[in-house]
Amino acid sequence: MNQPVSNFEFLKEHDPIFFELARSAEQVFASDPNTTLIKLRQLGEAFAQDIAARCGIAFDDLTPQADLIHQIDRELRLDPTIRNLFHTIRVEGNKATHEFKTDHKEALNGLKLARSLAIWYHQSFGKASGDFNPGTFITPEDPSQKLRELQNKISQLNAKKEKFEDNQQLIDLLKKEKQEYAQLAEQMDKEAQTLAQQLKTQENTLQKQRESFETHIKLLQLELTEQAKNNPQNSSQQQLVISEKVKEANKQIFLTEELVRLIIDQQLVDAGWMADSLELTWDNGTLPEEGKYKAIANYPLFYQGNAFYADYILFYELIPIAIIEAKCENINVAEKIRQAKTYAESFKIEPLMQAPWLLTNRTKPWHYHNTSYNIPFVYSSNGRPYNNQLEEKSGTWFRDIREPSNLSIALQHFHSPEGLYNKLTHDKVTAEQALQLDNFSGLFLRDYQQKAVLAIENALSNNHNNCLVAMATGTGKTFVINALIYRFLKTKRFNRILVLVDHTALGLQTKDLLIKAPQDQQTILAKLYKLETLNYQLDDLEKHVQLATVQQMIKAIFASDSPLPIDYFDCVIIDEAHSGYALEQEFIEGELATRNSEQYLKEYQQLLNYFDAFKVGLTATPVKRTTDFFNLPVYQYSYREAIADGYLIDYEPPIIYKTKLTEQPLCFNKGSTIQIINAITGDIEEVTLEDDLIADANALNRSILNKHFNEVICQQLVNELNPFGQEKTLIFCASDLHADMVKNLLDNAFTNLYENSYDQLAVAKITANSYNPEELIDRFKTAQYPNIAITVDFLATAIDVPQVCNLVFLRAINSRILLEQMLARASLPCESVQKASFRIYDAFNTHNLLTSITQMEPMPAPELPLASLLQQFIDNRQPNGEQLQTILDHCIPILRRANYQAQQDAFLKAKLDSLTSSWGVAPQNLTTYLQSIGTKKAADFLKNRKNFIQDIQAINQQLDSSRYQIISDTPDQLTHRLLCYGNYSSPEDLLDACKAFITEQRQHSKSLNKSIEKPNQVTRVELKEIKLLFDHAGFTELNLQIAWRNINHRVVNAGLIGFIRHISLGEPLISFEDRVNKTLQEVQAMNTWTPIQRQWLDRMAEHFIEQEILDKKQLNNELKQRYNSSIEKLDTLLNNQLNSVISTFKTLWVEKVVVTPQEPEIQAPEETIKEQPTSLTPIITKKISFFQRIRNLIQPKP
Repeated sequence: MNQPVSNFEFLKEHDPIFFELARSAEQVFASDPNTTLIKLRQLGEAFAQDIAARCGIAFDDLTPQADLIHQIDRELRLDPTIRNLFHTIRVEGNKATHEFKTDHKEALNGLKLARSLAIWYHQSFGKASGDFNPGTFITPEDPSQKLRELQNKISQLNAKKEKFEDNQQLIDLLKKEKQEYAQLAEQMDKEAQTLAQQLKTQENTLQKQRESFETHIKLLQLELTEQAKNNPQNSSQQQLVISEKVKEANKQIFLTEELVRLIIDQQLVDAGWMADSLELTWDNGTLPEEGKYKAIANYPLFYQGNAFYADYILFYELIPIAIIEAKCENINVAEKIRQAKTYAESFKIEPLMQAPWLLTNRTKPWHYHNTSYNIPFVYSSNGRPYNNQLEEKSGTWFRDIREPSNLSIALQHFHSPEGLYNKLTHDKVTAEQALQLDNFSGLFLRDYQQKAVLAIENALSNNHNNCLVAMATGTGKTFVINALIYRFLKTKRFNRILVLVDHTALGLQTKDLLIKAPQDQQTILAKLYKLETLNYQLDDLEKHVQLATVQQMIKAIFASDSPLPIDYFDCVIIDEAHSGYALEQEFIEGELATRNSEQYLKEYQQLLNYFDAFKVGLTATPVKRTTDFFNLPVYQYSYREAIADGYLIDYEPPIIYKTKLTEQPLCFNKGSTIQIINAITGDIEEVTLEDDLIADANALNRSILNKHFNEVICQQLVNELNPFGQEKTLIFCASDLHADMVKNLLDNAFTNLYENSYDQLAVAKITANSYNPEELIDRFKTAQYPNIAITVDFLATAIDVPQVCNLVFLRAINSRILLEQMLARASLPCESVQKASFRIYDAFNTHNLLTSITQMEPMPAPELPLASLLQQFIDNRQPNGEQLQTILDHCIPILRRANYQAQQDAFLKAKLDSLTSSWGVAPQNLTTYLQSIGTKKAADFLKNRKNFIQDIQAINQQLDSSRYQIISDTPDQLTHRLLCYGNYSSPEDLLDACKAFITEQRQHSKSLNKSIEKPNQVTRVELKEIKLLFDHAGFTELNLQIAWRNINHRVVNAGLIGFIRHISLGEPLISFEDRVNKTLQEVQAMNTWTPIQRQWLDRMAEHFIEQEILDKKQLNNELKQRYNSSIEKLDTLLNNQLNSVISTFKTLWVEKVVVTPQEPEIQAPEETIKEQPTSLTPIITKKISFFQRIRNLIQPKP
């Protein structure tokens, strides 16, 4: 029936389309509830389009509603409740459009939710929004009420399991149901006929209003675009007004208890439960039933003589499995878990029910602290979506009360019926015992990889929800993931595991390693566990392992009408858990569901919070935001440790290029006309500078593009790099345009040098914009060409090509995280090119960051140089005007440049608009404002903006990835080519400093003393300790070796102990291999060995050369992996003389040295720079041992 008054009368104040859509939805409610939901979906779309147009968000007719809601949420920071209302109306409308089976109850709920959204819209954009009182909802008459009551009674009788032919009451009710169906259909048909003409007229009116609305939206979009271009300050002010209105409207959101129940009902339905808190109640006779998953509302309980009602009891068929305490939204929902726990204590198992503890091989309820609990799980909810800033007042709080040690946690949604049932029946204790008993046979893990796995499993057994492992890139994180998956699934500790990667290229590589990894007797993990890779559709419950990118999962969950349940995966493993490096990385290969790095990180965090699962993060570069989520690493294995253990290789002293342009600031004078490249349009434009523009060398190739500078560097590179060899080179550029320039310059330079011998395939640009970048990556990995790859950030992370021997930095690197990832691309050993070190060619002083890459400590956000000055200024009782001016002098150029660039850069504009909101003043007006209010108030202003430094830094970093570039034609030339010895200017200085370091450290390090006095007795652990000690001080074995080589013009691979004894004692420098071969001759002279025995002695010598230490444990590991043999069998083979053989081998050094300490052998070259070798000649040759070849066959290089 038609209502005399609409629940949406207040919408008449706005565009007519809103009220007409709402009124149409109300009018067809009785006759066509399906259309009601469709109209409400259209109303939600109209609201979204209007808001988007007001905010200047670009969209068209093809923009999906889900995407538009997403963009509005980013722009206005919608209250999570409003965001969910938008999505619920959208999803239910889509179902009505495609399924055609909406009932009146669903349509009525839709009207109530749509009215709440309409009230929020009116409060945000209405004329008198602050004083608005919407009144109570007028409930329309529901013609299906009698039919639903009959169906409830039928369901109750079915639940009693009586035979149909013996239940006359059931037979009568079924007859009445048929009659009621017929009457309802007839009534709806009559209603439709009565309204037909009226609706036809109304639809014509609605169509005209729709056309008018679309025209209005397009005009508004054009107007705001023009305004943003011509008057950005006014446009920013309008955006600020809208944001403030929405904030005020968000504060006024209040969900009545009825709406809270309605929202919770819908959340339960979405999770797979039958839920209706008005009809599926215990008082209405609703009973649990086999084959159905019911949320029975208002369930009566008795506790200590008092009667209570549980808001919901969840029944998995006949099993009471969980209790929900539902509260109004302003209640502290986290605290109400205690109340739900009390209900679990007082619940009684009725005759028709099945006791949940019986499914866990128990004979009685869970009992502790003198209390028994008859239901295992409890929830507390107020219907509000999870908000980590209001954690205790939002989300769905959950606790497994079977153990007192289980903590309450906030979840995004309710569990599915299957998820709760699996949680109940899963035997965690047995699975963890199986994990502890299971050995690592067949996994072929290195010692540190096994320690990482055990640390994760230990965290799991201690009830940690999240844990982090930090391992240097190239040390085999994927093998750790592989082992975890295998062990977790084999012992049934977890059932479905998600492996999250940061981008598709990494995903393909991870998939490849997972599939090829050896498992028990060479079976394949992917075949055993049905590995599903990189697909959006995840509906096959038989799949045990899912590999997906972060972006794919964000779409599959937050942009889907039927997102995965929160319990779909019970374990989530995140590879490269630092997940990008925010402002330093350019987003790649279609990951543009995110608008900027800040938004990406927000969505990444939401994704990590989504699943109720054990989460394992693996990273090479832990950052603060990572440790905030995962906590501090449970295990760490650093880059320097990996080098000390021989699993990664070190870099040689970097080769530094200096030119005229990098040694002095770049100046553009006020009033001069410069050319800029508009990266959005690709056009070259001319601009007259209003002020002097001064930039340092770091701006080259980023915001200033100078071809002469790149020509100079490229000309130098062709003398260093071999375009015909097997060694690979990675060149890091600042932008895609810069990469194109470098490609052309190198092609020309190589052609001039080699003429027709040069093949252009040798050099390739591999970026996200390259044609088929995955194929180019594969060729770079496996083919001869390209052997020089030019990239931006596409190959900077997690793409392993062991043949990379050269890294070239043609851009400034400001992030230690990014630099570590880049260095890791060359740190893998490679037998095919006999790689023992890699080289760095640096045009931007990147080496200054290298000294910090020694240990894996979580890094705080970097501070600007003026941070301490700002702190002094705001702490000063009488703020200093000069200090204020210094601060402003630092900020003015950044803000002025940002204001200009924002006119052409939507990303930067969004950032400035956000700062306008948080600062209360537009950034371009900040200087004038602070100067006008005086130093005291200026200090108060800055003191109250605690993130001011970070805000300025964020703008500056965003400018670095600019949307335009200045074209400079200033000539340039090479001034220096230098070797960088860290803090030392020459190899002589390095060796002198090392000698002083040894003298000083002998007082503190027993291991160092032992290496000098009793070197033959040094153990593997002690050698590693010495290597790390020297590494952290900047005296790596490779640095010492190259410094000595550049002084004496010959290479001696003496090992670290050899260099220590040479520098401290003056002992002659002899290669370690020669020392071992000499002791091998002594071993061979011990006996008349058979050919087989001599072969094993040779192998032991090769092993000794490779490992530097000969010990039984390591030798036994090698024997076990390769031959399934042991040290005992080798001893038998050598006639029980293995101990004597090892003792003889370990007489490398003369321990009582009677040599007067003297200076290291130094012969200064006439001109050191001319003696530097090129990459065409390997600097160090190292014999690859038999055992090393065995290891590589067993475990491919990560």
